[in-house]
Amino acid sequence: MIEIRREDFSVDEVVEGLLTDRMGAVVTFVGVVRDSSNGKPVDHIEIEVYEEMAYKQLEAIRDEAIENFGVEEVSVIHRYGVLNVSENIMMIAVGAAHRGEAFEACRYVIDNIKKRVPIWKKEVTPDGESWVEGEKP
Repeated sequence: MIEIRREDFSVDEVVEGLLTDRMGAVVTFVGVVRDSSNGKPVDHIEIEVYEEMAYKQLEAIRDEAIENFGVEEVSVIHRYGVLNVSENIMMIAVGAAHRGEAFEACRYVIDNIKKRVPIWKKEVTPDGESWVEGEKP
Protein backbone atom coordinates (compact mmCIF):
# COMPACT_ATOMS: atom_id res chain seq x y z
CA MET A 1 0.00 0.00 0.00
CA ILE A 2 1.26 3.44 -0.95
CA GLU A 3 -0.72 6.50 0.14
CA ILE A 4 -0.16 10.25 0.05
CA ARG A 5 -2.84 12.09 1.98
CA ARG A 6 -3.76 15.05 4.19
CA GLU A 7 -5.58 13.03 6.85
CA ASP A 8 -3.91 11.27 9.77
CA PHE A 9 -3.57 7.49 9.78
CA SER A 10 -3.91 4.69 12.29
CA VAL A 11 -0.67 2.80 12.94
CA ASP A 12 -2.68 -0.22 14.08
CA GLU A 13 -4.78 -0.27 10.89
CA VAL A 14 -1.70 -0.05 8.67
CA VAL A 15 -0.04 -2.95 10.50
CA GLU A 16 -3.25 -5.04 10.45
CA GLY A 17 -3.61 -4.44 6.71
CA LEU A 18 -0.05 -5.64 6.13
CA LEU A 19 -0.05 -8.90 8.07
CA THR A 20 -0.05 -12.34 6.48
CA ASP A 21 0.58 -15.81 7.92
CA ARG A 22 4.03 -15.87 6.27
CA MET A 23 5.33 -12.97 8.37
CA GLY A 24 7.38 -13.49 11.50
CA ALA A 25 8.32 -9.82 11.83
CA VAL A 26 6.80 -6.42 11.21
CA VAL A 27 9.06 -3.39 11.50
CA THR A 28 7.52 0.08 11.57
CA PHE A 29 8.85 3.59 11.37
CA VAL A 30 6.60 6.53 12.25
CA GLY A 31 7.89 10.05 11.70
CA VAL A 32 6.27 12.77 13.79
CA VAL A 33 6.55 16.56 13.98
CA ARG A 34 8.99 17.53 16.72
CA ASP A 35 8.78 20.72 18.77
CA SER A 36 12.23 22.05 17.92
CA SER A 37 14.82 22.08 15.17
CA ASN A 38 18.39 23.35 15.36
CA GLY A 39 17.69 24.73 18.83
CA LYS A 40 14.65 26.74 17.74
CA PRO A 41 11.03 26.02 18.69
CA VAL A 42 8.83 24.75 15.86
CA ASP A 43 5.21 25.89 15.75
CA HIS A 44 4.22 23.60 12.86
CA ILE A 45 5.46 22.31 9.52
CA GLU A 46 4.10 22.57 6.01
CA ILE A 47 4.66 19.68 3.61
CA GLU A 48 4.34 19.99 -0.16
CA VAL A 49 4.37 17.09 -2.60
CA TYR A 50 4.49 16.56 -6.34
CA GLU A 51 1.95 13.73 -6.11
CA GLU A 52 2.23 12.09 -9.52
CA MET A 53 6.01 11.76 -9.32
CA ALA A 54 5.95 10.93 -5.61
CA TYR A 55 3.64 7.96 -6.19
CA LYS A 56 5.91 6.66 -8.96
CA GLN A 57 9.01 6.95 -6.79
CA LEU A 58 7.35 5.44 -3.71
CA GLU A 59 6.11 2.47 -5.74
CA ALA A 60 9.59 1.96 -7.21
CA ILE A 61 11.21 2.12 -3.76
CA ARG A 62 8.63 -0.34 -2.40
CA ASP A 63 9.27 -2.77 -5.25
CA GLU A 64 13.05 -2.46 -4.81
CA ALA A 65 12.80 -3.19 -1.09
CA ILE A 66 10.71 -6.30 -1.71
CA GLU A 67 13.07 -7.55 -4.41
CA ASN A 68 16.38 -6.64 -2.72
CA PHE A 69 15.59 -7.79 0.81
CA GLY A 70 13.11 -10.61 0.21
CA VAL A 71 10.42 -9.08 2.40
CA GLU A 72 6.75 -9.94 1.98
CA GLU A 73 5.22 -6.46 1.87
CA VAL A 74 5.96 -2.77 2.36
CA SER A 75 3.42 -0.05 3.15
CA VAL A 76 4.17 3.66 3.02
CA ILE A 77 1.92 6.54 4.02
CA HIS A 78 3.08 10.15 3.78
CA ARG A 79 1.02 13.17 4.75
CA TYR A 80 1.08 16.68 3.32
CA GLY A 81 -0.36 20.03 4.32
CA VAL A 82 -0.04 21.81 7.66
CA LEU A 83 1.00 19.49 10.50
CA ASN A 84 1.30 20.46 14.14
CA VAL A 85 3.78 19.29 16.76
CA SER A 86 3.30 15.60 17.69
CA GLU A 87 1.25 14.82 14.56
CA ASN A 88 2.21 11.88 12.36
CA ILE A 89 4.07 12.77 9.17
CA MET A 90 4.73 9.37 7.66
CA MET A 91 4.76 5.66 8.31
CA ILE A 92 6.67 2.77 6.83
CA ALA A 93 5.66 -0.79 7.70
CA VAL A 94 7.63 -3.79 6.47
CA GLY A 95 6.49 -7.38 6.88
CA ALA A 96 8.95 -10.23 6.45
CA ALA A 97 9.65 -13.77 7.54
CA HIS A 98 12.56 -12.56 9.69
CA ARG A 99 13.42 -9.35 11.55
CA GLY A 100 16.81 -8.74 9.90
CA GLU A 101 15.38 -8.35 6.43
CA ALA A 102 12.50 -6.26 7.76
CA PHE A 103 14.85 -3.80 9.52
CA GLU A 104 17.14 -3.54 6.48
CA ALA A 105 14.24 -2.97 4.10
CA CYS A 106 12.69 -0.33 6.37
CA ARG A 107 16.01 1.56 6.53
CA TYR A 108 16.35 1.30 2.75
CA VAL A 109 12.86 2.72 2.23
CA ILE A 110 13.29 5.75 4.54
CA ASP A 111 16.76 6.56 3.17
CA ASN A 112 15.49 6.45 -0.41
CA ILE A 113 12.36 8.47 0.33
CA LYS A 114 14.61 11.26 1.63
CA LYS A 115 16.82 11.08 -1.49
CA ARG A 116 14.35 10.46 -4.31
CA VAL A 117 10.77 11.46 -3.54
CA PRO A 118 9.63 15.03 -4.37
CA ILE A 119 8.29 15.91 -0.92
CA TRP A 120 9.40 19.15 0.76
CA LYS A 121 9.11 20.29 4.36
CA LYS A 122 8.99 23.87 5.61
CA GLU A 123 9.39 24.55 9.33
CA VAL A 124 7.49 27.47 10.82
CA THR A 125 9.01 29.01 13.95
CA PRO A 126 8.36 32.21 15.91
CA ASP A 127 11.27 33.73 13.92
CA GLY A 128 9.87 32.85 10.49
CA GLU A 129 9.82 30.02 7.98
CA SER A 130 12.56 27.93 6.42
CA TRP A 131 12.72 24.94 4.10
CA VAL A 132 14.45 21.98 5.65
CA GLU A 133 17.97 21.77 4.20
CA GLY A 134 18.28 19.46 1.26
CA GLU A 135 14.55 19.36 0.67
CA LYS A 136 13.64 22.57 -1.14
CA PRO A 137 15.49 25.79 -2.02
